[in-house]
Amino acid sequence: MFLIGVGVIAVIAIGAFFTLRARAADEEAAAGKLAEANLFFWQGAYDRSLPMARQVAEQWPNSPSGTDAHRLAGDDQFWLGKFKESAAEYQLFLARKKSGLVADAVRRSLAYALESDQQFKDAAPVYEGLVGKFDRESSAEFLYAAARCHRQMNQPKEADQVLKRLLDEYGETSYANRARILRAELAAAPR
Repeated sequence: MFLIGVGVIAVIAIGAFFTLRARAADEEAAAGKLAEANLFFWQGAYDRSLPMARQVAEQWPNSPSGTDAHRLAGDDQFWLGKFKESAAEYQLFLARKKSGLVADAVRRSLAYALESDQQFKDAAPVYEGLVGKFDRESSAEFLYAAARCHRQMNQPKEADQVLKRLLDEYGETSYANRARILRAELAAAPR
C-alpha cells in the first residue's frame, strides 16, 4: 500500500512539473509576440500591432500576456479611431484583471474611449470612479471629464455638482479655472 501511495504522489508531482513547464513555455512565447506588437504600437504602426495583439489574446487567452494583449488591442483600436471596439477590448481586459494600477489605467482608457464614442452615460461613472486613484491633477481631470459628459447628456445640474466637487476638493489644480468657467457657462445657459 505504501509503495502505491508513493507511486501516485510521484505521478502527480511529475504531471505538475510538466504542466508548469508547459505554461512557462507558453507564457514565454506569448510575451515575445506581445513585445513585438508593443514595438509596432510605439512606432505608431497600430494596424500592424493590432493583429499581433489579437493573435496573442486568442492563442494564449489564459496567460498574463494573453490578458495584457486586450489592453494593447484596445490602445491600437483607440488610436485607429475605432472607439467602440477599443472599449470592448478594455472591458475584456478588466473582466480578467479587476484591480491594481494597470487596471485603473485601463479604466481611464475605457472612459476616454466611451466618451469618444459618445457613450456619455457610460463614461461619466467610470471617470468618477477613478477619482482618488491617481494624483490630484488626474482626479480633477476625471471630475472635469465627468462634468463634460453630464453636459453632453443635457444634465446641467449634475454637471454643476461635479464641478463644485472639483473646486471643493481639487481647487488648486489646473482644472479649477476651467471648472469655474464651465460653471459660469452652465449658470448663464437658458433652461
